[in-house]
Order: sequence, then C-alpha cells, then structure tokens
Amino acid sequence: QISLLIGFISVNNSPWTDYSAYSFFQIVTMCDLVMILFFYIMHIFRVYRKLTCVSWPLAEFLHYLIGTILLLIGSIVAASKSYNITGLVAGATFGFLATILCVISMWSSYKVSCITQSTSKYR
Repeated sequence: QISLLIGFISVNNSPWTDYSAYSFFQIVTMCDLVMILFFYIMHIFRVYRKLTCVSWPLAEFLHYLIGTILLLIGSIVAASKSYNITGLVAGATFGFLATILCVISMWSSYKVSCITQSTSKYR
C-alpha cells in the first residue's frame, strides 16, 4: 500500500507530459488502494462470516490478479512516457515495486487459502 501511495503522490506532484498515461496510472493506483482497504475492512470486522454467499478467497485472488495486471500496464505506460522527469520516473518505479509486491501477496494469499485447505482434507 505504501508503494502505491508513494507512486501516486510522486506522479500527482510532477509536471505531466502525457495526460492520458498518467491519469490511467493514478486511477489504477487509487482503485487498488481502495480495494485493498475494502478487503482489510472486511477482514477486520469479519464481514465475510456473515456474507457466506461470496467466496472471499476467490474474490481477493481475482482482485489482486486484475489489479496487478492493470498496475503493470500502467507502470509500463508511465515509464515509457516519463521523458526523464524525476517525479514521473519515481512514480513508475514505485508502480513496478507495487506490482512485484502484489504478485507476492497474491501468491501468499493463494498459498495460505488453497494449499492449506487441500492438505486439511486428507487428514
């Protein structure tokens, strides 16, 4: 979350060379931040116990998958349009860092929810 926020702030406070590229990057980072916050609130207040009609591990996995792909696309576009402006380069760099961290989070979420469920069936 911190790398997404730093990437958003550095792109927001820099002079833009291409409006569409950086507005896409900002929209993707803010949507990822809001959805991550949404899932944290769901876990903190244990709403997932009351809403059993939704597969929460699958919803979280799909969120990370779609968000990571969009963040990777946004970071590539932002990096290609940065023209060596330091704030934009920093935003793209933190976007790539957030992409890597989202992949790690997605893998650990999959590993915890799916692998532990499959091993507990055979005990």
